[in-house]
Amino acid sequence: MMPPDAKAEKVYLYLKPVDFRKSIDGLTAMVELDIKVAVFDPVLFVFLNRHRTRVKILY
Repeated sequence: MMPPDAKAEKVYLYLKPVDFRKSIDGLTAMVELDIKVAVFDPVLFVFLNRHRTRVKILY
């Protein structure tokens, strides 16, 4: 859960379907390898499942 005073500068949508069994570490690795953005920047990373019915957000 994001703190109420958190500000995200950008939002990145990961277009490839993601296996939602991945942990935070797995999603972080995907961000660092594919998107090549520092994980600790004030941005949101949005992931979708294969059917695009669920969303996971990494902040």
